[in-house]
Amino acid sequence: PPDDRHYYPLYAECVELGIPFCTQVGHTGPLRHSEPGRPIPYLDNVALDFPELVIVGGHIGYPWTSEMIALATKYPNVYIDTSAYKVTRYPPELVAYLRGNGKHKVLFGSNHPAWPALQCLDGLDQLELDDTTNTLFLKDNAARVFGLDRSQVT
Repeated sequence: PPDDRHYYPLYAECVELGIPFCTQVGHTGPLRHSEPGRPIPYLDNVALDFPELVIVGGHIGYPWTSEMIALATKYPNVYIDTSAYKVTRYPPELVAYLRGNGKHKVLFGSNHPAWPALQCLDGLDQLELDDTTNTLFLKDNAARVFGLDRSQVT
């Protein structure tokens, strides 16, 4: 699990170098146990122990999306990315979070090449995001989290 102390030197190095730590959150494939992908307590412990570590939880934390939202709300350094999910498959609680208090905390992800970006974006209009939230979700949040020049992000 992410809070295994063997990983702590990696987290410290990420903090020192200013590199966000991206990890899968949620269930895994059929050959692995899903429990270590649960946001609470595992990622919660890491965020508590490393308040300066920027953490991006991939795959929306499903089936524990509500736990992932709770962590992103609790910690200013924790974010959610939507990789491996088509827009039309986002859980309702994630959509509500994205439209509301989480507009600065959710990053679009596709999991390319397994899931091409355009395929994952099909149905984006169904989210009914305002223009500001749409830009944050698709571009600005990732640019901010990864320290990219927004003018060069497409």
